[in-house]
Amino acid sequence: MPFTLPSRTPSGPRRRTLLASAAGTLVLAGCSTPESSGDTTGGSPSAADRARARAARDSETLAGHYAAVIAAHPALAERLRPLRAEVVRHAQAFGSADGRPGVSSSASPSVSASASASALPSASPGVPAKPKDALGDLASAERTLADERTKALLEVPGELARLLASVAAAGAAHAFLLTEGAK
Repeated sequence: MPFTLPSRTPSGPRRRTLLASAAGTLVLAGCSTPESSGDTTGGSPSAADRARARAARDSETLAGHYAAVIAAHPALAERLRPLRAEVVRHAQAFGSADGRPGVSSSASPSVSASASASALPSASPGVPAKPKDALGDLASAERTLADERTKALLEVPGELARLLASVAAAGAAHAFLLTEGAK
């Protein structure tokens, strides 16, 4: 018996076409957000400036958390230093602690020092005694920050949204790397 096609072909677009269109629309919407939409008058910082400064502070705090774990568990230092260095670069990409965007790579020691100093007391009052627990805390902090940055994507202009998305993806990868080896 030969195979026959159904007599009625579905009308309208296919599911794949709709999903591709929706994804494309979201990408275009994120890229075309006007830069001045968050600006306010009176010299107050724009929403983008506030988001950039918050992201820089969050990265500095996270770098301090890494530094605290490295200090408490020197055996983890080799594993954590590259991840911490990435977090410090993220803080630089978002700007310095005073909100200036585009801190140069020559500012790495000052960002590292300020990240350690500002984050040690607040980010990790007590690093867990077990290295596995300390890694779990770092992974949780990375995941939480990645989720917050992902949620903030819709509220910031295009370039900053792309930077937030990239850093959020890096944070999710860090969380994976921290938990994968801990098993």
